Amino acid sequence: QVKVVESGGGSVQPGGSLILSCATTGFTLEYFAIGWFRQAPGKEREGVSCISNNDRNIYYADSAKGRFTTSRDDAQNTVYLQMNSLKSEDTAVYYCSACYSCSNFGCYDFPGQGTQVTVSS
Repeated sequence: QVKVVESGGGSVQPGGSLILSCATTGFTLEYFAIGWFRQAPGKEREGVSCISNNDRNIYYADSAKGRFTTSRDDAQNTVYLQMNSLKSEDTAVYYCSACYSCSNFGCYDFPGQGTQVTVSS
């Protein structure tokens, strides 16, 4: 059973940083694409980043480029999202997800329960 569990969310001031982690179990991570999407209240979900499973390319939404970094450690079955220079508009629930292929800068097939990120002064 594919399972992913996010951690590391919290509250931070604008300009601050957070690292989200995603522990994966029940599948071989190297065979799947993996990434992050987010959903703010009243808004549609938005892909943040995705690492493809075949060529290991990393795709970032424009809103994440230059500020967020996604990485994966297949040996540890863990994925990370380093978020820097956070803005208030980054406030959302962030979901890690495994998927068969990246789509619209995100990954949606097997999401976790999400972790809240709040950026506020």
